[in-house]
Amino acid sequence: MINKSKSAFRTIAEVADEIGVATHVLRFWETKFSQIKPMKMSGKRRYYRPEDVEIIKLIRNLLYENRYTIEGAQRLIKEKGLKNLLGEGAEIQKDFFAEEEPDLPLGLEPIAKEIEKPEIPLEIINADVLENIAEAVDDLKEIRDRLYALKSGF
Repeated sequence: MINKSKSAFRTIAEVADEIGVATHVLRFWETKFSQIKPMKMSGKRRYYRPEDVEIIKLIRNLLYENRYTIEGAQRLIKEKGLKNLLGEGAEIQKDFFAEEEPDLPLGLEPIAKEIEKPEIPLEIINADVLENIAEAVDDLKEIRDRLYALKSGF
């Protein structure tokens, strides 16, 4: 496997190889565990964030090491919560890149994090609009990650 930074996104093949399961198993787990939410870009190719990989490792451990059934693992996650099961050291973050910037070669200008936020009339905001905005933000973060990867040689 290519040596990637810990903040780099992983493909389904990379995650499957890292945790020792087949790719079809990861796709199946996505249908059973709503906590696994890889980004899907054009062509429906999956990109797993570092926190997704941590959740998948937890699920693998529950199913393979602790011998929980899928229903048992779902119940345990629901009752205890991901943060408690992952432990104090592992924290699920909504925006992983807010905490850590990738190392860039000298001379590269950092990409602006803050952009001017447009004012949206409250009467047009609904669940569909919010979902579209969330998807656009995820797409922009993926583009940012790819640009960092290209500029830093990863």
